[in-house]
Amino acid sequence: MKLLLTTLNSKYIHTNLSLKYLYGVAAGTGHDVYLQEFTINNSRDYIVSEILRGGYDLMCMSCYIWNIEQIKPLCEDLRKARPNMQIMLGGPEVSTDSRAFLEEHPWADFIIRGEGEKPFARFLEEINCPRPDFRDVENLTYRDGNTVRENPNGSLIYMDKLPFPYTYLEVETDRIIYYETMRGCPFHCSYCLSSKEQSVRVMSLDRVRRDLGYLLFKKVKQVKFVDRTFNYDRSRAVAIWKYLIDKDNGVTNFHFEICADMLDSEAFSVLAKARDGLFQFEAGLQSANPYTLQEIRRTSGAMPVLSNVKRLIELGNCHVHVDLIAGLPFETYESFAQSFNIAYDAGAHNLQLGFLKMLKGTPIREHADEHGYVYSEHAPYEVISNDYMSTIDFVKLKMVHEVLELFHNRGGFEGTLDLLIREMHVRPFNFYERLADFYYSKGYHHKSHKKEDLYRILYQFAARHEEYFDGITERAQQQLSFDMVKVLNPDVVKRFYKQGWEIE
Repeated sequence: MKLLLTTLNSKYIHTNLSLKYLYGVAAGTGHDVYLQEFTINNSRDYIVSEILRGGYDLMCMSCYIWNIEQIKPLCEDLRKARPNMQIMLGGPEVSTDSRAFLEEHPWADFIIRGEGEKPFARFLEEINCPRPDFRDVENLTYRDGNTVRENPNGSLIYMDKLPFPYTYLEVETDRIIYYETMRGCPFHCSYCLSSKEQSVRVMSLDRVRRDLGYLLFKKVKQVKFVDRTFNYDRSRAVAIWKYLIDKDNGVTNFHFEICADMLDSEAFSVLAKARDGLFQFEAGLQSANPYTLQEIRRTSGAMPVLSNVKRLIELGNCHVHVDLIAGLPFETYESFAQSFNIAYDAGAHNLQLGFLKMLKGTPIREHADEHGYVYSEHAPYEVISNDYMSTIDFVKLKMVHEVLELFHNRGGFEGTLDLLIREMHVRPFNFYERLADFYYSKGYHHKSHKKEDLYRILYQFAARHEEYFDGITERAQQQLSFDMVKVLNPDVVKRFYKQGWEIE
């Protein structure tokens, strides 16, 4: 059997870890297995043509909120073009209500629910038989003639038995490499897919060191850990950080999603020894509203998280992200502004303003009516309004999000932003509100801008406030010049001054 493992990633730089596990499972089984990853930016014609040229007997597609709406028409076209090719789906977007999905979409033949390595191995054994019988394949939903059958879930795989993703595959040194040392999460945040998981399973430290040693040897650019809460076990996290510091190749960067309030003195002592840029941390604050945190089952308050975020930043050797989610229960527009200000004041290098997604199978979606949630019925199921924020509130936050991304998160304006917030005597959220109003009123949001033009836009924003804050234009221009020369190519800077501060 000729087998294709595939998906649509959100960007070229991203890779799919699940498919690499399945490739490791399929390798050596006698099947002719291929792995090809596309992106959501590839045209449907291109993807269909590439898959049809392969002449596959079975296509396995990994489904997520960012690709499911493109996968549906894609697979429908493939079924019409090659009726004999069987289609298997997996991933979070089809693991909930898999029976209903198959009944609604006749082009799909199989769905593996949840973790796929064990069921997929058993499936490949059965499909080799002259008369395959899938009744014993755990976690499988499938068609049996005109009937859709759903097999029970089975036991979970021991983590050390997972195949190393790069045993048979080359490491893509130009992409982000995803890696995991654990599955599950000790916390049960109501908006998260891990909220219903009852256990945490981990790889042994020997296995983790061996895997990471290989990636360090290959000198990949970035390894992004997909562990939900990497440091839930403090001593284990410290042991891995010590290993990475000791074996640092001077090239590879490691990204971790952590619970910041669980960092202790030993962790800070170890992290202080890391090379500048070796580690990148993402800490989920989500909200500073205590009623919101209680409702979504977040056990830690905002202050312990932000206190340790500040300590991480003060180390001066790692990049720190803080996450906020707009649209959570009890979070009004005004209280979100307070959450934003508290998070911004911590000084994180990147403040990620996300919008609540009502994911299938999460408690917050199951109890959506309790908070008056209105959300899109199509992936990514983003909130439109609720009892605490109107549609217009979310539109305004989208505007703030855009200018926050352009001027704060992408970097290069640090000194100027600090100066303007200070001299305009406003809190950070109010500043970005004003900047967003200016940016949109000028129509700048209708097209993309070169980096140097963003300096001009920020200069024009400062000039608009000259009558209220005497001399702010001149001071902003001076600080913008300092910021600019730090990040722009000297030739670009020369061209900038030749053109001037007016944006065309």
